[in-house]
Amino acid sequence: MHIAMISSIAWRTPPRKYGPWERVVSLLTEGLVQEGVQVTLFATQDSVTKATLHGVVPRPYEEDRSMDPKVWECLHISEVFENAHQFDLIHNHFDFLPLSYSRLVETPVVTTIHGFSSPRIIPVYKKYNDTGYYVSISDADRSPELDYAATIYHGIDLENFTFNETPDDYLLFFGRIHHDKGAAEAIEIARVAGMRLILAGVIQDQDYFREEVEPLLDGDQIRYLGVAGPEERDRLMGGAMGLLHPINFNEPFGLSVVEANACGTPVIAYPKGSMPELIVPGVNGFLATSIPEAVDQVGRLQTISRRACRDLVEERFSQMRMVKNYLELYESILNHE
Repeated sequence: MHIAMISSIAWRTPPRKYGPWERVVSLLTEGLVQEGVQVTLFATQDSVTKATLHGVVPRPYEEDRSMDPKVWECLHISEVFENAHQFDLIHNHFDFLPLSYSRLVETPVVTTIHGFSSPRIIPVYKKYNDTGYYVSISDADRSPELDYAATIYHGIDLENFTFNETPDDYLLFFGRIHHDKGAAEAIEIARVAGMRLILAGVIQDQDYFREEVEPLLDGDQIRYLGVAGPEERDRLMGGAMGLLHPINFNEPFGLSVVEANACGTPVIAYPKGSMPELIVPGVNGFLATSIPEAVDQVGRLQTISRRACRDLVEERFSQMRMVKNYLELYESILNHE
């Protein structure tokens, strides 16, 4: 079996810091290689992999704003499909654009839908619904207008998340600084609860940061640390009493929730999108419907077993569990083809 894996070119695969899609692609690719599968990874030329790296894009366009994303996306995706005959299967993690090439080749195409950026992109998925194989990353993120081959939850590299039984006395917000992710709500929860809060993540909406977040930063109770790389992420997550995840959108998955749990840290989240699939109330966190309810749950974080948080991730969200699920899907498709 020879798989062509299409990664995003916004960031390196794996990302240096931020880049959730690229991180998942890297974990899947390296896990497949470990299982003896031949994989060619189509990603930026500076990507790091044990698979065969095939890159036409010199570096991530988010790191070099002189690059025109549309130009490099066209060069990147066309390179995959011009070489499609070399592969048994193409696994697309690049959203909807590669689908427009899929009927031009005989190689089957699996598309992991990492969420819908807008309902406006669904017509593309609908057009190729009868020939493509779609994977949802949670049951909550399925469109009723599409057919799906499977739901496969993301897995994480557990060895890079250190279990910590004795956390510090702060709460953590870890994610994009954007209204969708609820950074301002996290600040309000921490302030009312009388807890310290550390925020870490890329500022995706500068106006939101300037108006809703920055005025509340005091360098003591409420601090923003910027973008955290893997080592700092591990330290911050393991040291937190709890992760605050008061999202304002239907999140397709939520890697930070699983990563925090892997460190033993329970999560307080709003029950939107995939959150009810990831969080078992009282076991690895709580689901809150309001700021006052979340504040009350902060006071109950110590009733959660941190070991139970880690155990749940090992059982449901490991890298090799994800790899196994995708291998089963590949084999099913190739046997059917």
